[in-house]
Amino acid sequence: MTFFSTPRRSVFPQHAAALMRREGPVATDTRIWTDIDFDKDGKQITCLRLPFSSDRSAYGTIPIPIVCIRNGVGPTALLLAGNHGDEYEGQVALGKLARQLDASELRGCIIILPALNYPAVDAGRRVSPLDQGNLNRMFPGDANGKPTETIAHYVSEVLLPLTDIVIDLHSGGTSLLYLPCCLIRVGRSETETAQLIELMRVFGAPIGSISDGSGGGGATTLSATAQALGIPALTTELGGGATMSRAGETLARDGVLRVLKHMGILPDAIVEPAGPTRTMRVDGRHAFTYAPVRGIFEPAVAVGDEVQAGDLAGVIHPIAGPSEPARSVQFAQSGLVACQRAPALTEPGDCLFKLVVDVP
Repeated sequence: MTFFSTPRRSVFPQHAAALMRREGPVATDTRIWTDIDFDKDGKQITCLRLPFSSDRSAYGTIPIPIVCIRNGVGPTALLLAGNHGDEYEGQVALGKLARQLDASELRGCIIILPALNYPAVDAGRRVSPLDQGNLNRMFPGDANGKPTETIAHYVSEVLLPLTDIVIDLHSGGTSLLYLPCCLIRVGRSETETAQLIELMRVFGAPIGSISDGSGGGGATTLSATAQALGIPALTTELGGGATMSRAGETLARDGVLRVLKHMGILPDAIVEPAGPTRTMRVDGRHAFTYAPVRGIFEPAVAVGDEVQAGDLAGVIHPIAGPSEPARSVQFAQSGLVACQRAPALTEPGDCLFKLVVDVP
């Protein structure tokens, strides 16, 4: 089954109206430029040019890799990684996909940016070293803002209106270890939510997490901006700890291929069928366990464990030594451990664990 039969038409009817609203002059306000022709058939490999004036390069630009592969009529998919620079599984998976795909395999268009926040990717950091910008907290962006805001604006105003689905591949980065999962936001209607759940299950992560949009970056994320345009958005968490998980990279590649095949963009893709997805959600702010003091955190459980309210989450050992008591930390609610802090040294307010619970 495919959702699409004509190009640039969303599974959500309101996308067409949103596209009409945003195809005016606002899309030309961006300061980022590229020699990509998004309407041209074939495979184009080049970069976006982000203007950045510095002491060493007065008229410099930051190159952001981009690949556009098009073949005739069909839907368009926008595939992103490197939204946070220290999350590697998606970057590797999309790099491989960009090299391997040939335009003749497609029915429609795939736009790939494997290192979206390139300054952060180049530095191996969550945030950009140019402006300390966390890209997934800056949407819909600002055409005349700081570099990270300018990238967010280009995605919001130029790329999203071209697309029928966006897949934004994340991992736990340097600070978190994550159970592989696919995430969606609750739709604006029951029909919209059902379509997103179907796409989430097609992606095939073992955990499917449904967010009400109130946590994390709220309305400042890429998925929130896509939702405002009526564009279905899938996000992932694929590993973490500043490592490159082979299992996470495989899930990224296979999940993307399954979705592209489902939509008819890669009708002949050979990919393993999806396994079962356990549909879950974060049940309020008590799902998060935070460090109350500074010290070395010794976890009592691991990612994937089931815990009960009041269970020991771990112990924080003071770095001053045995002259100070160790501090126990308990879970405030029951659930499945979706992620845990990776570095042992913690500060007050560091997230130690996040729990999810089954959706009835």
